Amino acid sequence: MNTHPSLILSPSQHHALEGLELIYQLGNIGVLSSDIGCGRSTVLKALQERVGGQLLTMADFFEILTQGHPLALEENFARLVGEALQNHDCVIVDDLHLLNGVVGSCNHFYQRRALLDLPLTTLSAYAIQQGKKLFFGCASGTPQPIQQRCYHFGIADFAPADYEHICQAYLDSTVTQQLDFNKIHRFAPKLNAHQIKGACVWLRAESQIPLTTERFIDYLRSQRMTSNVALSEVRQVDLGDLKGIDDIIACLEANIVLPLENDELASEFNLSPKRGVLLAGPPGTGKTTVGRALAHRLKGKFFLIDGTFIAGTQNFYGRIQEVFEAAKVNAPSVIFIDDGDAIFEGGEEQALYRYLLTMLDGLESESVGRVCVMMTAMNVGDLPPALVRSGRIELWLETRLPDEGARTAILEANIARLPSTIGEVDVSALACATEGLTGADLNRLCEDGKLLFAYDKSLHRPERPATDYFLQAIETVNTNKQRYATIEAATRRQKRAGKQLGGAYLESLDE
Repeated sequence: MNTHPSLILSPSQHHALEGLELIYQLGNIGVLSSDIGCGRSTVLKALQERVGGQLLTMADFFEILTQGHPLALEENFARLVGEALQNHDCVIVDDLHLLNGVVGSCNHFYQRRALLDLPLTTLSAYAIQQGKKLFFGCASGTPQPIQQRCYHFGIADFAPADYEHICQAYLDSTVTQQLDFNKIHRFAPKLNAHQIKGACVWLRAESQIPLTTERFIDYLRSQRMTSNVALSEVRQVDLGDLKGIDDIIACLEANIVLPLENDELASEFNLSPKRGVLLAGPPGTGKTTVGRALAHRLKGKFFLIDGTFIAGTQNFYGRIQEVFEAAKVNAPSVIFIDDGDAIFEGGEEQALYRYLLTMLDGLESESVGRVCVMMTAMNVGDLPPALVRSGRIELWLETRLPDEGARTAILEANIARLPSTIGEVDVSALACATEGLTGADLNRLCEDGKLLFAYDKSLHRPERPATDYFLQAIETVNTNKQRYATIEAATRRQKRAGKQLGGAYLESLDE
């Protein structure tokens, strides 16, 4: 096991070092950019060992702040780098993004924003005039004065060979030889060096348990792949618990779950989850329950956009983008948009519609179909037509009211959980009396029937046959559904009238 892993570069890091050496030969200003945790500082340290010069970090900058005015950030930076350039032919400045994030032009609260451009311009010009080399390391956007004058190189996303190299630094060779890094990389292709190291250190500490590829992936699934859903707050449900929609479950298993869970088959046949899935159907027919089941099944591969994302609020689009970016990092993954028709109803969320189309198009090119966007809807007509018509929906599934067999299965599962003191319930009679009810209605009437029984018992009334309580609950559910249908029909008539009135008004303006 290597005791100095930071001094040995992975293949992607070594390729970046070769790029910097070429920049060193061709120009005066160079930039190395990468996401945090990809080894940018390690590569810059290796460059300094190859070409000499001085390597400056933000620790050096912070130290010089203690010697001067703490608010004179730009002046102190200019002095630090300027003195280094006077004494060395090559100066390497790491983590420039940390300083630029404070004083850059995007920070509107900083009174001297963009002033850093002045010393950067001066230092770059000095390095070019004197034939010296000035390199910067950044995790985000390069300041404009540097961008205009530099050669730029980046660290590529880690490949399986990079995963293996980093693991070799923290695990015995006898262990790493047994790991399938191609499989680990396919499961989590966006890990950085910090995350890989953390996994190795954690699993190495559990030395009493043999480390296998499956155990490595299980650790990543439980510790490193983070969803935006707190599973402890989501009712435990399995796809197999859903009754009467076996065909839909089979489609989900084949088109979503299989490419995400069965890595060997996904690799052998180049499988990927469907890019866009629409799950449509009446309320209460199990659409949201499908989401709950997928959340528990996929864990860190599942991301949710629901009613807690309030359109029109200041951070709405920021939260949407965070979900998409996290899903891409954790790909292959699923983004589940619950009640999508409610979001687009009335055509008032045109901005979100365009944003969603843009994100879907971005997913197609950036993640090569490894992120599935799944949307539920009660009224498909309320969805933007282009979203449904444009081919972005590759799989269209429709939930439906349960037939008698499905109703019997749902009722039997609920009745089995009732206290034995309620007595025998005629499930077949209930199944016949519940035609037209949804799965949610059936779950509710079982709870209502139990409540009616408990109420009679609390008043010391004579107990009726158990089935009677549930038949009474069915009547209440049907009455409420009729009231809801009446109100919904009236609401839709009002909306249509409003649209017609608006159209007539616009026509009058054209005359």
